Amino acid sequence: MRRTSSLVPSPGPEPAEPPAVAPRRETLRTEFPFELPRGYVDGSGTVHRDGVMRLATARDELVPLRDDRVRENPPYLTVVLLSRVVTRIGTVLDVHPGVVEDLFASDLAFLQDMYRRINSEGHTRASVVCPECRHRFAVDLAGGRLGES
Repeated sequence: MRRTSSLVPSPGPEPAEPPAVAPRRETLRTEFPFELPRGYVDGSGTVHRDGVMRLATARDELVPLRDDRVRENPPYLTVVLLSRVVTRIGTVLDVHPGVVEDLFASDLAFLQDMYRRINSEGHTRASVVCPECRHRFAVDLAGGRLGES
């Protein structure tokens, strides 16, 4: 005699699992190319204009505060901080405070503004207005040639 139980329901097919969706991988841009308005002039007279600045870390902002040059002269913080985050100017790979000190004032101001933009705002674009036609448009302060992206 065959025994069946009507109290235990037979298991049906397993419910289908939703298809696996690959997680969307977000990339973080950590290096930003730039072109200096005037350029760094090295000891041999070569002008270097293109370079790269990386995002600053907390350490980049904290370590200069222990530097004696910064303690004696707080505005020197800019020089030390930029020398930590600018990774290249032209063929100059060792960007130390002495290199930053030798930049023209307009190039130093450019790098300060770029630092603020990429570390506070997350981009190097600025909104500008044409002085003649009053048309508003965005420019990338990191440099590059017209028409290049």
